[in-house]
Amino acid sequence: MTDVISELHRRGLIAQSTDEDALRAHLAAAPVAFYAGFDPTAPSLHVGHLLQFMVLRALQRAGHRPVVLVGGATGLIGDPRPTAERQLNDRRTVAGWVDSIRSQVAPFLEVPAAEEGLAAPVYVDNLEWTAPLSAIDFLRDIGKHFRVGRMLAKEAVAARLNSEAGISYTEFSYQILQANDYRELFRRHGVTLQTGGSDQWGNLTAGIDLVRRTEGATVHALSTPLVTKSDGTKFGKSEGGAVWLDPTLTSPYAFFQFWLNAEDADARAWLPLYSERPAEDVAALVAESLERPAARAVQRALAEELTLLVHGPDELRQAEAAGRALFGREDLTALGPETLGAALTEAGSVTVDGEVPTVAALLQLTGLASSLSDARRTVKEGGAYLNNERVTDPEAAPAEDAWLPGGWLVLRRGKRAVAGVRRGPAV
Repeated sequence: MTDVISELHRRGLIAQSTDEDALRAHLAAAPVAFYAGFDPTAPSLHVGHLLQFMVLRALQRAGHRPVVLVGGATGLIGDPRPTAERQLNDRRTVAGWVDSIRSQVAPFLEVPAAEEGLAAPVYVDNLEWTAPLSAIDFLRDIGKHFRVGRMLAKEAVAARLNSEAGISYTEFSYQILQANDYRELFRRHGVTLQTGGSDQWGNLTAGIDLVRRTEGATVHALSTPLVTKSDGTKFGKSEGGAVWLDPTLTSPYAFFQFWLNAEDADARAWLPLYSERPAEDVAALVAESLERPAARAVQRALAEELTLLVHGPDELRQAEAAGRALFGREDLTALGPETLGAALTEAGSVTVDGEVPTVAALLQLTGLASSLSDARRTVKEGGAYLNNERVTDPEAAPAEDAWLPGGWLVLRRGKRAVAGVRRGPAV
């Protein structure tokens, strides 16, 4: 078996673990079953979940069997947040999200037919064993093994207890449900390792303790670090909100741009975490970024690798082509209307109804110019473009044949400022 713990350490993917020497020996002795859980608290996972996929994939490549839990039961409760009670979603909604998230995770762990020695993943829903539990069974068979003092010490619980919001028994009991998941997966699938975010460490160790108390067995856990941005803003957020893995919520182009637009310091910190390239390639890219930051080599590597992983080769090609086309390096008509629309929506766009304004008015309307006089001056100086063609007459309206598939125009000021104009329905 490969030394996967050293590999995970090299990439910075381990924040905490149980007895590391014992865990190394356990993983080296024979293939083990390990699991990570994802709660359906939204219709899609987001980029914050990608770190768990990196660990799942690394352990699977090392010969171990991944068990992926989508929490149809725990998703009805929600892990306590430090600030306020979660909004409880209805059962039908959560059940739908379970199905969508399961299908979303599956491609990350597909086993290529040509590779041997990789264990096929197992998918489970904790509603299967949680729903049949009666209140008496829950309290007598599981709850009696938990000490309230330790539960109160959990960071999120302590924060809520000291806030005006307080915490309900519903959310307080979440860690018991997650701990029971570990016990059930140990019983059903022989799972002996759980992975999760560092904010889940209290839940992970609660599961270890429950397995020890009820099964007399030693099991393990490791957690991934909290990923942050250097400016203090939350990782995985763009101006439009969360960066989702579902292409209907965050387009592949917007996903690509999220990584491409990362700050240099962030991109250099994130590359080892998210890239599966050899260590020497990662080091070379970081060195290039330090020497020539304007080339954005690390950002492009992240954008390409992760868009390929999440959305596939066709969407990666479209996202790259959209970026080149918007800035004049590729034919705009080669883009599909969905890709063009997603790119311009991300860049910023306006809709015009009825008579189409002049180019100068459109530059002002889209915010590419501060005023009509500013727009006219930009055109006169040769800095305004319509569909990547330089504009010479600020008072001319775009011709009928200028509209691109999907009813779009692409306006650009200079090399980097782009906006879209969409034709509204005919009046």
